[in-house]
Amino acid sequence: MAADKPARRRRDPARRIEEIAAATERVIADRGIEGLTHRAVAEEAGVPLGATTYHFATKDDLIKAALERAYHRYAATLEEWAAHRPELTPHQLTVLLTDALMGCFGPHRDQEVVQLELYLAALRRSALRPIADRYTETTTNLLLAYVDPVTAQTVTAAMNGLTLRGLAATRPPTRTEVENILGRILTPHPGHPGLPTSPPPVADVAAGP
Repeated sequence: MAADKPARRRRDPARRIEEIAAATERVIADRGIEGLTHRAVAEEAGVPLGATTYHFATKDDLIKAALERAYHRYAATLEEWAAHRPELTPHQLTVLLTDALMGCFGPHRDQEVVQLELYLAALRRSALRPIADRYTETTTNLLLAYVDPVTAQTVTAAMNGLTLRGLAATRPPTRTEVENILGRILTPHPGHPGLPTSPPPVADVAAGP
């Protein structure tokens, strides 16, 4: 009687795709997008080269999968963050957002570099731009729970700029610098007279002394 053959393990395509996307992030973390290849991803994931090209025909497909993965992780983090903070004063929001940004420059720097590199890949890859848009929309929507729409958009833009500066510059901004910038946006400056609600008449603008 012939010995029973071991049962072949059924392949799980969804799991394989996730493994390849995760490996893509790790390769980018180590080599940057310029060093990303199907072969490097296959070696990192421990899968045959054909598996990466089967699920992701091009390098851009790999980048898109990694960006999607990074976005979902980012969105889940923000959702959990907001769930534990249903109400915040402007000062509390300033301090907590500063905490998050300083973490980007410190213990979470490697993860943020990969995320930013994937985000910036949308500069030359139009297919990635809808995912990049979702990053901005998700951040702004989080802030809408605490501030008005214009302030939410302004804080989002400031945080994007501070993150890029902090990761690309020789010296990241200090905690005081970050807190001062965000505080100026989130808390009206007591010495600022405010902007006029409507522009002055044209004649007044044009009139000389």
